[in-house]
Amino acid sequence: MNEIEEKLGAHEVAAWLRRHPNFLRQFPDLAVSLVVPRDEGSAASLASYQLDVLRDKNRELSRRLQELFANAQENERLAVRTHQLALALMRQESAADTLRAMAATLSEEFSGDLVRVVVHAPVAGIDGADWLQVVPADAPALSPFKDCLADGEPICGRLQPEKNALLYGARVEEVQSSALLPLPGVGLVAVGSHDANRFFPGMGTLFLRMMGEALVAALQRYERD
Repeated sequence: MNEIEEKLGAHEVAAWLRRHPNFLRQFPDLAVSLVVPRDEGSAASLASYQLDVLRDKNRELSRRLQELFANAQENERLAVRTHQLALALMRQESAADTLRAMAATLSEEFSGDLVRVVVHAPVAGIDGADWLQVVPADAPALSPFKDCLADGEPICGRLQPEKNALLYGARVEEVQSSALLPLPGVGLVAVGSHDANRFFPGMGTLFLRMMGEALVAALQRYERD
């Protein structure tokens, strides 16, 4: 009795598949798991379909591996640059030289079109630098930055107009995206780009945070002098 039921069930399945020839398009994993003899006839077309599905999966895996490899290479480059920046900051002999090294590195090594530094207190040895502003911590102009200064987390993307106005001044129209590094107790560092897609919300900020922390640590050496 069981044998008859199995035969009837198989016939019913076969009849249903004939009425729905696109069924395996919806379930490609089922096509891959089927065992099909390599004989002449209709079975060969299913075997060919299985092979196409496997090739598609292989191409997708190769694409993902290439993306992972490219991301790993980029992260390695960023790690090296961040380490070199930290060393460069520690080699400086004054707060002014430290800020100059930071601004130069962000511009040259990290492809910043406009680099801006905001500090809360005057820095001896820097006069007339267009990339540096002194804005007291309690100044109303810094109220748009209150939240990011409080949590210390970098921000990437298009900043609010009032933030851009303070940071970039007369050149605000040139900036389409920014990376903003809050420096607790010190001020802000902003890297502006002409490319709207250079910095975007959701991009990783680990290396940005590390750069900001390195700058704060380097500047703290001169607070005791």
